[in-house]
Amino acid sequence: MAALGLGGPWAWLLGLPTAVVYGSLALFISILHNVFLLYYVDTFVSVYKISKTAFWVGETVFLLWNSLNDPLFGWLSDRQFLSSQPRAGAELSSRAVVLARVRALGWHGPLLALSFLAFWVPWAPAGLQFLLCLCLYDGFLTLVDLQHHALLADLALAAHDRTYLNFYCSLFSAAGSLSVFASYAFWNKEDFSSFRTFCVALAAGSGLGFVGATRLLRRQVELTGREPGCPDLAVDSGLCGEELPVGSEVGSVTLGQYLRQLAHHRNFLWFVGMDLVQVFHCHFNSNFFPLFLEHLLSDHISLSTGSFLLGISYVAPHLNNLYFLPLCQRWGVYTVVRGLFLLKLILSLLMLVAGPDRPGLLCCFIASNRVFTEGTCKLLTLVVTDLVDEDLVLNHRKQAASALLFGMIALVTKPGQTFAPLLGTWLLCFYTGHDLFQQPPLVPVGSAQPWPEPPAPPPAQAPTLRQGCFYLLVLVPIICALLQLFTWSKFTLHGRHLHMVKAQRQYLSQAQILDVKTV
Repeated sequence: MAALGLGGPWAWLLGLPTAVVYGSLALFISILHNVFLLYYVDTFVSVYKISKTAFWVGETVFLLWNSLNDPLFGWLSDRQFLSSQPRAGAELSSRAVVLARVRALGWHGPLLALSFLAFWVPWAPAGLQFLLCLCLYDGFLTLVDLQHHALLADLALAAHDRTYLNFYCSLFSAAGSLSVFASYAFWNKEDFSSFRTFCVALAAGSGLGFVGATRLLRRQVELTGREPGCPDLAVDSGLCGEELPVGSEVGSVTLGQYLRQLAHHRNFLWFVGMDLVQVFHCHFNSNFFPLFLEHLLSDHISLSTGSFLLGISYVAPHLNNLYFLPLCQRWGVYTVVRGLFLLKLILSLLMLVAGPDRPGLLCCFIASNRVFTEGTCKLLTLVVTDLVDEDLVLNHRKQAASALLFGMIALVTKPGQTFAPLLGTWLLCFYTGHDLFQQPPLVPVGSAQPWPEPPAPPPAQAPTLRQGCFYLLVLVPIICALLQLFTWSKFTLHGRHLHMVKAQRQYLSQAQILDVKTV
C-alpha cells in the first residue's frame, strides 16, 4: 500500500511546495465563511422567521462565546509550551508540535463544514437552532483559525518565508471568495432548496479539502524531517535536524503569570491597541457598506452594480495583498502598514473636502476604503508571528506558544466587532435622528447590534440621512487612522530590533539542539 501511495498523483502532490498546501487551507475556510457572513442573519429572519427576542438572546450569547473561545482554546492548545524548563524525559519535538497542529486541522476542518451545513437545514425551533449553530460554528472556526495561524509562525521563522506562506493564503482566500458571486445565482428566500443544495456542495468540498490537504501537509512535514538537505520552508522552522525537547514542565506557568508576562510585553500592548481600532474599522465597513451604497449612490448605480461592488469587496482585499506582500518583503511589514494608515487618512481627507456630490469619487472611496482596510487586517497576521518570536525570546520559552498568543490578541480586539455596529448606528441616530431599526431592514453583511436610542436632535435641525451617512463614511476612517498612526509609532518590533529578535530565536533553537546532542 505504501508503494502504491507514493506513485502517480500522490507523488506529484507531495512535490507541491509546502506554502501551496498550507495556503490551500485558507480556500476551504473562505468558501464557507463568506457565505455564512452574507446569509445567516437573513436566513433566520426571513426564511425561518425567528422571533426578535430569540434573535437577540442568540446574538448576546454568541458575542460572549465569540470573545472567550479564542483565549480558551489557545490556552488548552499551548499551555504546556509556556515554561522555560522542561521536565527530564519529556520530549516533544518542534516537528511534533507542527504535526499536532496539522492533525487538529484534519479533525476540526470537517467539523467546521458540518457546523456550517447545520445553518441551512431546519432541525430545531428557530431560536434554539440559531443559538446552537452560531456557537458550534464559531467554536470550530476558532479552532481552525488558531491552528492555521499558529502554523504560519511554526512552519517558518524568516520574514521572507512567512510572507511567502501568506502570499498563498491570500491567493487561495481570493479564490474562495468567489463563492460569494456564485451564491447570488442560488439565493432565493421563497424557494430555499437550491441554495441549500449549493451549501451542501460547499460543505462537502470544504470538508474533503481539509482531509486531503492536512494529510498531504502531514506527509510533507514527516518527509522533511528525514531528508538531510531539509529543503523548502522548514530550514528556519526548527523542523530539521535534531529533535527539540519541549513539553511538560516542572514549574508550569499559570494563567495569571502568563497574563503578567503579556502586561510587560510593550509591543504586544501597543499592537492590540492598534488592532482593536483596525477590527472596529473592518467591521464598521462590512456592516455599513450596504447602507452607504443605498443612501449615497442608489440614484447613480444600478442594483446589479451594487451587488457586484459588494461581492468584489470580498475578493479584492486578497488580490490586493498579492501586490502588498512583495512590498513587505522589500520594505518590511511595519513600513507597508504605516503607509496604508497614511493612505487611509489622506484619501478620507480628500473625500471630506470633495463632498457628497461626487458619485464617481464616492464609489471609488467606498470600495477602496473597504479593500485597503481588509487588506491591512491580512497583513497584520505577519506582525503577530513576529510578536510570537519576541514573546519566546523575552520569556525564554522552550517553544513558541503561537496559538495562545493569537487567542489573547483576539480576546482584546474582538470587542471591536460589537462596537462597530453599536457606535455606528448610535452616531447616525444622534446626528440625524434617523433610527435604522425602525425602517425596513437592509440585508446586512454581518449582524448589527442597536445601541439604546440616544436623544435625537430636533427634527427641524436634524441633517438629512444622506449627510449623516457621508460624514460617518469619512470621519470614522480619519479618526481611526489618527489613532492607529499614534499607536503604530510606539511599536518597536521592526528594523534592527526585529532582526535582533530573529537572531536570538535562531540562537535559542541552535542552543537547544546543542543541549540535546550533549545529553
